[in-house]
Amino acid sequence: MIDADPAALYGVPTKRLNEQVRRNAGRFPEDFGFQLSPAEKAEVVANCDHLARLKFSPSLPYAFTEHGAIMAANVLNSARAVKMSVHVVRAFVRLRELIASHKELVKCLDELEERYDEQFKVVLDAIRQLMAPPARKPKRKIGFV
Repeated sequence: MIDADPAALYGVPTKRLNEQVRRNAGRFPEDFGFQLSPAEKAEVVANCDHLARLKFSPSLPYAFTEHGAIMAANVLNSARAVKMSVHVVRAFVRLRELIASHKELVKCLDELEERYDEQFKVVLDAIRQLMAPPARKPKRKIGFV
């Protein structure tokens, strides 16, 4: 996300967002966000129609990953940014609850497997395969090459 997008989401001017990012630079490591170079800015403006207004901007925009966008909500003090932070925290809590219930299900399946014969083991193995997370592709680095 380019800085104008989270600024609009959080209800603050882009200038204010960038100001807070600079003031809290320690909270934004490279994998959370970075400032575009002039060449990267030109390429973004050329490829993204909704960012055409950046063409004549004297400053270089910041680009954020999803972690950087959440951190931006934490350093801003607008009411909307605070609400967004609360929603994200609730989502992570819910995700943790889902993971815990997944572990309980695995435990129950193990107990069932101990009690029943070989035919039922085939069914349990199929259930375990469905529960296994899909194989992930390695993440690409962000930014322009």
